[in-house]
Amino acid sequence: MQLESLGPLGLFISAFISSTVAPGGSEAILAYLVNSQQHSVSQLVAIASIGNTLGALTTWWLGLWAAKKYPAEALAKQHQKSLNTVRRWGSWALLFSWLPLVGDGLCFAGGWLRLSMLSSLLAIFLGKVLRYIAVAYAFV
Repeated sequence: MQLESLGPLGLFISAFISSTVAPGGSEAILAYLVNSQQHSVSQLVAIASIGNTLGALTTWWLGLWAAKKYPAEALAKQHQKSLNTVRRWGSWALLFSWLPLVGDGLCFAGGWLRLSMLSSLLAIFLGKVLRYIAVAYAFV
């Protein structure tokens, strides 16, 4: 079964999965659903943004959990770069959590560094919303 055939639920699932360490194609599903014109664009953007944000927060929580179990030296090189970026920019770095490959590391680092949950949530959500608005309106 293809996720786009599930409509908004499929979009939510794909957006959630796309924002964890697993690959996904939520942008393609959003574009397909926007093109089908069966749902409002704002509803689809909200669903994708919420699902993607929840997935990113899952990665943030994994970083928080890992920080309690492992020393920073045990992290992969990619996570070391993300830690340095988030140390420098704080929650603002999480605005870029939507970026492929880089975004997961930023969210993980945010949790690892115990950034404020509220400021992390707001930065992640804002970045995700802006990205999905850009994708959705490219297909209207």
